[in-house]
Amino acid sequence: MYQVVRARLRALVYGMRAARRDAGMVTSEYAMGIVAAVAFAVVLYKVVTSGAVSAELQSVVTEALNARM
Repeated sequence: MYQVVRARLRALVYGMRAARRDAGMVTSEYAMGIVAAVAFAVVLYKVVTSGAVSAELQSVVTEALNARM
């Protein structure tokens, strides 16, 4: 019985060590994350600087500056 419990504990500890070594992202995952973030930023920039959105943002700012307090 003692040997069975000891073997299971050893397997659990070695499993946790293996999981710790595999935790986190590798360089290729970081690169893909950066590429995705840059692509999202470009799309967001294009949307915000488009004519309709730019005019709407400008009207919101103008209304806020002209608001009476």
